[in-house]
Amino acid sequence: MHLDLHIHSDASDGALDAAAVVGAAVQAKLDVIAIADHDTVAGVQDALEAARDHPVQVIPAIEMSATVEQVELHILGYFVNHTDPDLVEHTDAAVHRRETRLRQMVDRLATEGLDIPFEAVCAISGGRGTLGRPHLARALMEAGHVESVPEAFARYIGNEHPAYVPAALISPDQAIGLIARAGGIPVWAHPPRRLVEELLPALQTSGLRGLEIYRPRTSAGHVRKLERIAKENGLLVSGGSDWHGPEQGSLGEFRVEAVDVSGLLSAGGI
Repeated sequence: MHLDLHIHSDASDGALDAAAVVGAAVQAKLDVIAIADHDTVAGVQDALEAARDHPVQVIPAIEMSATVEQVELHILGYFVNHTDPDLVEHTDAAVHRRETRLRQMVDRLATEGLDIPFEAVCAISGGRGTLGRPHLARALMEAGHVESVPEAFARYIGNEHPAYVPAALISPDQAIGLIARAGGIPVWAHPPRRLVEELLPALQTSGLRGLEIYRPRTSAGHVRKLERIAKENGLLVSGGSDWHGPEQGSLGEFRVEAVDVSGLLSAGGI
């Protein structure tokens, strides 16, 4: 069984709508996917409906952004009830926070001589879901200021540049709690190599249940280290491409096998 448990739709900063993501997964012969958009579950229902007539199972999921000691962490929530009132309330608040942040970044770019109308950023997002820096990067491309999304981050909107505005985020404890109360399984997404052992005890105390281990371009040594940590701490493991659209290549080029994430699947009832 072939899986990709970390995919984004245009409900956050992916390029395709949820139904199109399901279509791409079918074409790639993936058996199970997780739509895990940034701080929103807006694409989950569309994905579930699109998958009804296809041989692919959609896991309702979310990728929640959090900060601890000025470090941003992402917590994946698998098998969430995407209609949970608290989760929906959080996503509504996250949409507003992200919009405010992107407006501030647009203003800072203007002081650097790069005039990007906020409406252009919204148009790229399709007018739905949560806004993110990739939308702004694509607006910079369309305006002719850069030739690629990576160049936009490298020159103008990366963490070390003047236009960058830190996100106003909840704590990891809050993120894990929201996921758990919505019936989900909290998993630390792409845990940073330098912080995983330092932060893991507190995250587990908060209810963290797994680590995302299998990802594209992750070194074999780091994978082995994370596998060891997960085993020693009784954690589930996950994996996925973190695919945002065709700019990253075709969906399905990276996949995980069911045997690699069997514990997570079993915990979710698959």
